[in-house]
Amino acid sequence: MQEFEQSDLLKRLPEQFFAKLVSNVQTLAKEGHDIINLGQGNPDLPTPPHIVDQLKQAASNPDFHKYSPFQGHFFLKEAISEFYKREYEVDIDPKTEVAILFGAKTGLVELSQCLLNRGDLALLPDPGYPDYMSGIALANAKTALMPLLKENAFLPDYAMLDEQTLEQAKVMFLNYPNNPTSATATKAFFDETVELANRYNICVAHDLAYGAIGFDGEKPQSFLQSEGAKEIGVEFYTLSKTYNMAGWRVAFAVGNRSVIESINLIQDHLYVSLFGGIQKAAAEALLGDQKSVEELVQIYQGRRDRFIDRLNEIGWKVEAPKGTFFAWLPVPKGYSSEEFANLLLEKAHVVTAPGNGFGPHGEGYLRVGLLESEERLVEAADRIAKLNLF
Repeated sequence: MQEFEQSDLLKRLPEQFFAKLVSNVQTLAKEGHDIINLGQGNPDLPTPPHIVDQLKQAASNPDFHKYSPFQGHFFLKEAISEFYKREYEVDIDPKTEVAILFGAKTGLVELSQCLLNRGDLALLPDPGYPDYMSGIALANAKTALMPLLKENAFLPDYAMLDEQTLEQAKVMFLNYPNNPTSATATKAFFDETVELANRYNICVAHDLAYGAIGFDGEKPQSFLQSEGAKEIGVEFYTLSKTYNMAGWRVAFAVGNRSVIESINLIQDHLYVSLFGGIQKAAAEALLGDQKSVEELVQIYQGRRDRFIDRLNEIGWKVEAPKGTFFAWLPVPKGYSSEEFANLLLEKAHVVTAPGNGFGPHGEGYLRVGLLESEERLVEAADRIAKLNLF
């Protein structure tokens, strides 16, 4: 069979770091081992029933059997506007400040293609969500990394960026509550970000994927709550985490009109919008009863408390995450992130994600997902205890 060479564009794409990890896990599972997988970011609980019921009803509506409007149904854009007003006291114009997305990942990748040309510079958190790199690679752009350090509460220190880098930067990616560090951001930090972006004409792309998941009664901050944020940036929100709708692939971007227009334009050439029934269910999720969201946060907090307490009991001194459904755990001295993750996999059959997969400054940490029951999380900690590493 003829082998056709890949384009230069595909060759620029970064290697999927976790492909090897998945392969190792599959090998052990085939051998019959009981694997506790804490390395994933896939919500483990079902979508709330009232959202599923709305999809069932909408699926029988013949209006939704046709092509959806290219840029999405207006009823969903109105629901998004109402959601932002209710949750964050932020006014969003549904006509000009909303783009409906096929999952947040799609929009985050598209953003770079919308705003960056060959050789342009994007600022990236380090560690950070790996797929930010994918869009930058597709745009043939460059990156400058912003270290997220424990001593700065895993927030970038803008004083570490030199003048030339700031002058060249066109886009800055941020993500709070943060994957992988589980840190949260303050309004003061976002205010500082708006001021910096204004001064250097940088578009801020804030990924609010875990916006609903804040612990100990603390509600995570939206970037758009800072004065002037809409003038210099956009925020991405997914229904995947808030409503356990990861497989539904529905999200949105809100904010700066010119950026929203660009996202809509590129999507006009790539898609014919989401199935109308999913858009109807998404509107129900945003505007309907939010009790399921409150219950979900309590479930994650309960898992966090049991797991973190047990890790500290066995001698692994770790801090409780402030948000997301991840924990960011320091690796014991004498191990690299990958070495320790491999040890836990091979000896305890517990899967974790090595921190260096999220960037150079992720070295020395593991990311652990709170996406198993409390009992399984405690069992994972007990298995680790038996290795006598602490």
